[in-house]
Amino acid sequence: MNSDEISPFLPAGESISAQKEDHLGSEICKVVVNRELVLTATQAWVAKGKTTAYFASGQTLEKISLSSDSGQYRFSGNEGFGKVEGCVNSKRGQELYTALQFQGSKHNDADAMRHLIAAYTEEVESSPMCR
Repeated sequence: MNSDEISPFLPAGESISAQKEDHLGSEICKVVVNRELVLTATQAWVAKGKTTAYFASGQTLEKISLSSDSGQYRFSGNEGFGKVEGCVNSKRGQELYTALQFQGSKHNDADAMRHLIAAYTEEVESSPMCR
């Protein structure tokens, strides 16, 4: 992903680390700046036929009221959720979704988040997670 798109959401700091966790085929990456959780990036398998709004509902930091691309993306000023088009696990009957949640960020920009979640979701679509 383009660092220019993500950097406004990251606070200045002296140390940064990333921790990856796997949960039943889903992946979660936590970015910590100065020992404070700033970003949680998620790639999660959800039952086929659900929506991005459904996926977001169980984990949002705040009410999400903005959407784009016929509901493929849901977002606010500091978090976004997306559905990866064409990424289906037929054996399990699941589809892949993405989330970016900047819980430790003071930056709040819904338009920038819309672009960021779309870019992240497109990157996941071309990743090994989707193959």
